[in-house]
Amino acid sequence: MAASTHTVTNQAPPLVGYDVFAADRALVEAVERHLDPQLLDEAREELSALGRTSGSAQVQEWGVLANENPPKLRTHDRYGHRIDEVEFHPSWHRLLGKGVSAGLTAAWSRPGGHLRRAAAFVVWTQVEAGNGCPLSMTHAAVPALRTDPALAAEWEPRLTSTVYDQGLRPAAEKAGVLFGMGMTEKQGGSDVRANTTQARPLAEDGTYELTGHKWFCSAPMSDGFLVLAQATPSGDKGGLTCFLVPRVLADGTRNVFRIQRLKDKLGNKSNASSEVEFDGTWARRVGDEGRGVRTIIEMVAATRLDCVLGSASLMRQAVAQAIHHCTYREAFGGRLIDKPLMRNVLADLALESEAATTLALRLAAAYDDGSEQERAFLRLAVPAAKYWVTKRCTPVAVEALECLGGNGYVEESGMPRLLRESPLNSIWEGAGNVQALDVLRALQREPGALDAYLREVGRARGADHRLDGAIKNLLAELADLDGIEGRARRLVERIATVLQGSLLVQYAPPEVADAFCASRLGGDWGAAFGTLPHSLDLATVVERARPVS
Repeated sequence: MAASTHTVTNQAPPLVGYDVFAADRALVEAVERHLDPQLLDEAREELSALGRTSGSAQVQEWGVLANENPPKLRTHDRYGHRIDEVEFHPSWHRLLGKGVSAGLTAAWSRPGGHLRRAAAFVVWTQVEAGNGCPLSMTHAAVPALRTDPALAAEWEPRLTSTVYDQGLRPAAEKAGVLFGMGMTEKQGGSDVRANTTQARPLAEDGTYELTGHKWFCSAPMSDGFLVLAQATPSGDKGGLTCFLVPRVLADGTRNVFRIQRLKDKLGNKSNASSEVEFDGTWARRVGDEGRGVRTIIEMVAATRLDCVLGSASLMRQAVAQAIHHCTYREAFGGRLIDKPLMRNVLADLALESEAATTLALRLAAAYDDGSEQERAFLRLAVPAAKYWVTKRCTPVAVEALECLGGNGYVEESGMPRLLRESPLNSIWEGAGNVQALDVLRALQREPGALDAYLREVGRARGADHRLDGAIKNLLAELADLDGIEGRARRLVERIATVLQGSLLVQYAPPEVADAFCASRLGGDWGAAFGTLPHSLDLATVVERARPVS
C-alpha cells in the first residue's frame, strides 16, 4: 500500500490522445482559408489522421526515444573496410517513415501540395523536430533539380515518393529516396563563394570528380546530395557550380563520401549533422558551370520556409503545453489559467504562435499559387519571415517552460527539448544577418517584390488605425536609405510584424487582431511576455489556443 505522502494531486495529465491538427484553430482556419474548397474534405481527413497519430502516446514516445538515443557514426566495419554509415534508433526510422508516407516530401506532385504539406509539417514536427531535416531537404531538392530536365525526370519521382526505403543501394533500385545538402565549408561559413572544394570534369559529359570538404552536411544517410564546388575553368566557364552526389553509384559501389564525424549539437539530437570529405567523389553537374548559387537558391528558399514552419510548430507545441498545464494546475485558490497575470502571459504567447502559423501558411499558399506576383511576394516575405519568426521561437520556448515552473525545467516534461531546439531554425539556412541582407537585396534589385508586399499588406488598410500607422512608418523607413545596412534588422522586423498584423486583421478573430496590433504595432507592450494591455479580451485569446479537439 502506498504511503499517504506519495498521493499525487494537483498535477496536469499528459497532453496525449488528442488530434494535434484539429486542436490548432489557427492552423485549421489557415488550411480552410487558402485551400481549394474541392480539396478541403480530403485534406482535413489526412491532416486529422496525422494529427491523431502525432498526439498519440506511442508516437510521442518514439520522439522521446529518438532524442534520447542519438545517431552513431560507424566509419569502418569489423574487418577494417570503410563504410561511413550512421546508425539510428528504430524510433527514428519509424518517425521518418511516417513523415514520408504522410506526404512531407510530395508537395510538388499534387494540387494544393505546398499548403497541405506545410500544415502537415507543423503537425508532425511537434512530435520530434529532428526528422524534419531530411524531410525538408528532400522536398526542397526538387526545384533545384528542375534546372536540368533530364535529372528531374530521373530523380523527381523518387524524391516525391511516399515510400520510405531505408538502406544504401543504387537509387534506381529504391521505391523512394531522400536527399541532403552540403554547402558550408570551414573557411567560408555563409559565404559559400569562398568554397574551396574542387570539381574536375571527367570524360563523360556533365560528370566530375570532387575533392574537398563540407563542414556541415545534412542527413548523411540520404541517397543523394546537392553540393557546391568550384569547377575547373574551361574557356570562359568554371566557377562555383551545383552538383548531385549519389551515395551509391549505379553499379552498386559506394561513392567516396567519408563522414569524418557527427556534430555534437546543442539540440536536434536525433538528427545526424555531419562533416564529410570528398576525394575523387563522382558527381553530376546540375545547371551550368559558374551558376551554382542560382541553381541551388530555390532549394535554399524552400528550406527557409521550412525553418519558418518548424519554428511555428515548436512555438505551437510549447504554447499548447503551457496552456494545458495551466488549465489543470491550481495555485493560490484557483486554476492558473484563471489568474489575470498568468492569463496575460498565456495570451501573449498565443498571439506570437498564431501570428507565426498564419504567416507561414500564407507563404505556403503563395507557393501553390505560383503566379508572378506571388513569386515576387515570396522573394521578400520568405527571408523576412525566416528572420523574424525563427527569432521569436526561443523567447516563446523559455516563457512557456516557465509557465510549468520547476516541472518545466525537468527533462521528463519535454520542455527542455523544445528549448534546446528553439534557436536552430534561426541559424540553419542563413542566420539572422544573412536574412536581413537578403531582404535588402530584394528591395534594391527587385522592385516587384516590394510592390507585391505592399499590395498584400494594403488589403487590411483602414481596418485598424495601429496597423495603418505601422504601414506609414514602414514606408518612411523604406524611403530613407541612409545607413540602411546597419539598421537592416530593425527594418526587417517591421516588415514581418506589419505583414503578420495585416493577416491577423483580415483573418483572425477580433480579439486576437486587437491584441496583436495593440502590442506589436501600437507599442502598448513591455519588454517581456505577459505585458499586454489589461483591458483586452485575453481570456478569449487563451481559450482559442487551448489544445482541445
